[in-house]
Amino acid sequence: MPLRLLLALLLSGCATVAPAQQRADTALPPPPTLRDRADVLGIVFPTAVSQGAMVIGKVPAGSRVRYGGRDLRVTPYGSVVFGVGRDETGPLQVEVTPPNAPAQALAIAVTPRDWPIEQINGVPPATVNPPKAIAERIEREQARVVAVRTRDDDRTGFAQAFIWPVQGRISGRFGNQRVYNGTPKAPHSGMDIAAASGTPVKAPADGVVTFADADLYLTGGTVVLDHGHGISSNFLHLSRIDAKVGDLVKQGDIIGAVGATGRATGPHLHWGMNWFDVRIDPLLVLERK
Repeated sequence: MPLRLLLALLLSGCATVAPAQQRADTALPPPPTLRDRADVLGIVFPTAVSQGAMVIGKVPAGSRVRYGGRDLRVTPYGSVVFGVGRDETGPLQVEVTPPNAPAQALAIAVTPRDWPIEQINGVPPATVNPPKAIAERIEREQARVVAVRTRDDDRTGFAQAFIWPVQGRISGRFGNQRVYNGTPKAPHSGMDIAAASGTPVKAPADGVVTFADADLYLTGGTVVLDHGHGISSNFLHLSRIDAKVGDLVKQGDIIGAVGATGRATGPHLHWGMNWFDVRIDPLLVLERK
């Protein structure tokens, strides 16, 4: 083949490749997602959470954050917290309005959990459905506890790495449900930790004591500790209470002792946690990274 013709063929081949390569080099990136825009603005939330979780997010200081029909309190450094109920299916909708920026909507997936159901038969009927006078007393006492869970102050104990209030075997897990004589009861609202009567109970994080009563019918010696922003812990069946309402406690301070008061079959600590009226799993809080 003549040299001139060979060069012409080579040059024409280069000409056919160059436009395709140019198109690949100049292809536009995909449009930013809601998550991409949120990341640029400094808004950080997990993409998925478990049922019963305590969720901590990060937003620019001074942002407005709404979740579950509520304006969330934002710390001066931009942290917010909320709880995910046992039966929440999601996706959760969080709206963040940073200073001088439009509102950003984020969706958070909810990972379902397996909730065991235990059938128990042959229980005395008065235990399953207490007499009217006892039922009314229980209702009055529980209303007092519910009332202190409406607090929303600026304490930041919720942001600490929580510690175990007592060490022991987990004898009852959050969310499990019992059916007595065919009557379903409310799912277990906290975590039971087996320990000897008199074992000191420590504050799992900083907080203020908002409730202390040694003689509730169902829960016996009961203490509620508020960790701020709607997050609280409750400690039930205490044999001794070492704190009073209004006390400011630090993580590790002793607030009482393990017992079997109220309706308990043996000494243990029931540790429950709430975000306002939403019950959350203390074990997930302990495992939070």
